[in-house]
Amino acid sequence: MSTPSTPSSASRTLTFSRVVDLSRAVHPGIPVWPGDPPVEFEGMAKFEGEGFFLRRFSMGEHTATHINAPASFHVGGTSIEAYPPECLVAPTVVMDVRRETQVNSDYALTLSAVKAWEDTHGSIPAGSAVLLHTGWQEKWGDTRQYLGLAQRGRMSFPGFGIDAARYLLEERSVAGLGIDTHGLEPGASEGFPVNSLVLEQPRLALENLTNLDKLPPTGATIVVGIIRLEGGSGSPVSALALVP
Repeated sequence: MSTPSTPSSASRTLTFSRVVDLSRAVHPGIPVWPGDPPVEFEGMAKFEGEGFFLRRFSMGEHTATHINAPASFHVGGTSIEAYPPECLVAPTVVMDVRRETQVNSDYALTLSAVKAWEDTHGSIPAGSAVLLHTGWQEKWGDTRQYLGLAQRGRMSFPGFGIDAARYLLEERSVAGLGIDTHGLEPGASEGFPVNSLVLEQPRLALENLTNLDKLPPTGATIVVGIIRLEGGSGSPVSALALVP
C-alpha cells in the first residue's frame, strides 16, 4: 500500500473558537447518485417490546457526505479501512466560486482561477485540503436541482477542472479535495477523471459537504470521521471544521 499524503509529522497545536459541521443528516429523501442504492431504515426494536429503540440502515458507500477511496476508481487500490488517522486531519483552503457557478452550472475550476486565488491569499500550503464552495449546498433539498437533472435531463453541477486538480496535487502537494456537490468533477464530465487522479494514492476525496460558507479562505482545520468498512470503496463521513 502506498503511503497517504499527510501534513508534516511535526507536532501541531490546534486552537479554535468554533466548530462547524460540514456533514449532511442522513434520511431516505437525500440526493443519491443515479443507480446507487437508496437510503433505507428498518425498525428492529421498539420500547414497547424490547425496552429500547433500534433501527438498521442501508445506504451506498458514496452516499450523503462521504469520502471516496482509491479502491473505488483503481483496481487493487487502497480501501477505506486502511486510511491512517493522521491523513484524516488537514488544514483547509476554501475557494469560493459561487459567482462563476451562478452563470455556468457546468463550471470547472481552472488553473488560472487557482493562481488568482494564490495571488490574493498566498501559496497553498502542502498538506492542505482544498474545498470548493460552489453554492450547490443550497440546492440539497431538491434532488433534481442538486444533481442538475431539472434543466437538461443530464447531470449538471460544477467541480474541479483536471488541470487545476493536477496543479494542486503535483505542484502544491495537497492532502486532497472536497466539494459541496455530488462529485469532484463537474456532473457533465465523462468518467471520473478528477477522482481518479486524486485517488492514485490514499488522499481526501470529499463530496456533498455543506456549510462551506461558514469557513474562512484559510486557517480552519478539517477532521474527517470515517466508518472503517473492510474492503470499502469509500465511507459516509462526519466532517468537522475547527475554525480559529
